[in-house]
Amino acid sequence: MSSYSIQEINDVLHGEIVGATSCQITAPEQLEVASATEISFIGSKKYEKFWENSKACVAVVNQDISIEPGENRAFIKVKNADLAMSQILELFAPPPPVFSVDIHPSSVIDDSVSIGNGVRIGAGSYIGPNVTLGENVTIYPNVTILDECTIGKNTTIWSGTVIRERCHIGAYCILHPNCTIGADGFGFRPCPEKGLVKIPQIGNVIIGNGVEIGANSCVDRGKFSSTILGDGCKIDNLVQIGHNSKLGRFCIMAGNSGLAGSVTLGNGVMIGGSASIKDHLTIGDGAIVGAGSGVAADVEAGKVVLGYPAVDARDALKQWAILKRLVRDSNK
Repeated sequence: MSSYSIQEINDVLHGEIVGATSCQITAPEQLEVASATEISFIGSKKYEKFWENSKACVAVVNQDISIEPGENRAFIKVKNADLAMSQILELFAPPPPVFSVDIHPSSVIDDSVSIGNGVRIGAGSYIGPNVTLGENVTIYPNVTILDECTIGKNTTIWSGTVIRERCHIGAYCILHPNCTIGADGFGFRPCPEKGLVKIPQIGNVIIGNGVEIGANSCVDRGKFSSTILGDGCKIDNLVQIGHNSKLGRFCIMAGNSGLAGSVTLGNGVMIGGSASIKDHLTIGDGAIVGAGSGVAADVEAGKVVLGYPAVDARDALKQWAILKRLVRDSNK
């Protein structure tokens, strides 16, 4: 296991060392459970109170820290402790699973597949006709990629993922286990003779560069054209993105949230966990939807909404305060 001196850590972070420690740093850990050879993080002043009882020898802290590190302990001051944390976690990250051969003999690959340099394909995977795999694509065991899909360079696809026909994934993407790209959108119409008639979903999914999609999340194909995720979007586990939705660049959707069909998200939209967005709505650039909210109307750019149904966050908080006061008064 790798270990580093505080100076070697700071060579990566380019921060300011306050205090001193002779300990070799063996791992990162949260403040409350860190051992004497581990490094931790104080990303907010509200966590400063935990430093005194922590055993960590070093903490990465913001520049406005108001406490001292103490004897044989040190701080590394940086502009943003949260971003610095990602650098340290990368430094200590164990290597990914090993491929004994680049393309496992048990994988099934159509003769028409175009395979770029450095591609790795794990056991039990299926790659269908006319698929294109860019350079350095990594496909872990038991992945299914159906006909005429394209996968951009340096993309990683984890086990159990299914990418259905004619979908296109950009470069430097990560698809976590068991996510499904391009399943049919949820389209049915009542019919007197047949009950419910399925509406064919003949579109596809287009995913930009640098997109990450969490485990067990689903992105449905378009009914007519494409469901689109812009560059840099980050999708958590157990997220549903309905047919013909269009996400701008760098959108975030937290776990258990969902978009109905034909929702449009602008650039930099943030959707909190378990929030749901009604079909055919537009959420403007930089808007934030609070966790657990239900959005039933368009949201202006930059606005923060909260509640069920979602309203301006300030109004929601006022409503909750009034309800709390009414309940309290009724119990007197």
